[in-house]
Amino acid sequence: MLRFAPILLALLYGVLLYRFSVWRTTRELDARSTELVDPRLKGLTDDLARVVDVPRIKVHIYEVEAVNGLAAPDGRIFITRGFYNKYRAGEVTAGEMASVIAHELGHVALGHARRRMIDFSGQNALRTALAMILSRFLPGIGPIIANSAMSLLMARLSRSDEYEADSYASALLIKAGIGTDPQKSLFEKLDGMTGAGGANMPAWLMSHPKTPQRIAAIEANEAKWRG
Repeated sequence: MLRFAPILLALLYGVLLYRFSVWRTTRELDARSTELVDPRLKGLTDDLARVVDVPRIKVHIYEVEAVNGLAAPDGRIFITRGFYNKYRAGEVTAGEMASVIAHELGHVALGHARRRMIDFSGQNALRTALAMILSRFLPGIGPIIANSAMSLLMARLSRSDEYEADSYASALLIKAGIGTDPQKSLFEKLDGMTGAGGANMPAWLMSHPKTPQRIAAIEANEAKWRG
């Protein structure tokens, strides 16, 4: 039994970290966000709401300057103030903002938002357990191997989630009459806005797929759906 104590402690650490992360994230979002009120965007979110058969889709502004959208573990959708300012300045269209909202709805509908929080805590638990085990056989480099292995695994899972949310958003945008052109054009803009294109980084090390690959996947889905 004692030989399994490090693994059991690591798993307990993961559970506690998960609960703390959910509490901290919820508290941060509650304290620094307000509901978005924008008549033009509301018209588009109402179109999305009709497709998914809900009365309305509430979107919140998260008061940070980064350009991002996110789905909270409790299912709420957030657009950062920095992103909204890009829209207000005319750098991002209303259709492109709707594509962000549709993408984050995909993360919620497919269970990614809650699972990602679990994955984060689980990743740390597995990383700790694996580092403990490898350290017995490979002193000094065991933790390095554990960290590298878990980072590669989580990056791969994150890219898979992004492709799935892209596909969900594409279908939703098409059914809502918005189409996927705003979705694809926004990806190209985001490379310049966030510096997240990763042109010099191998795709398998990135948490998000490269823009050309995401656009190609959307167009492949459209061709399949038309067929």
